[in-house]
Amino acid sequence: MTTHILNFKKKLEEEKVILIKQLQEVGRINPDDTTDWEPVAASLDINQSEIEERATEITSFEDRSAVEYELEGRLNEINAALVAIANNTYGICKVCKSPIEEARLEANPSAMTCMAHME
Repeated sequence: MTTHILNFKKKLEEEKVILIKQLQEVGRINPDDTTDWEPVAASLDINQSEIEERATEITSFEDRSAVEYELEGRLNEINAALVAIANNTYGICKVCKSPIEEARLEANPSAMTCMAHME
């Protein structure tokens, strides 16, 4: 493995640790699918007369859901890049099979396409 790829692998692994910590703040691993995260529900054990408090908890859950979705998506991208490193396919555009520009990988080590095929 080249020094460049090892550096990208280190960056990916460091970001993965951060993402997992952030995910743990808003979600948990789905017990039925350990490759999936799900947002943690707010406690809805609130007196029925406290409508405002219940609405706040529901809004809080929606916010956690949105954050969880974004973090999980990024984690999946990082995991895919780490798999590509293990399979010796890292840095190859999944569309045209050309090398991904180093500047693109510096900006986003989990990029799976070259600049011409950016999504």
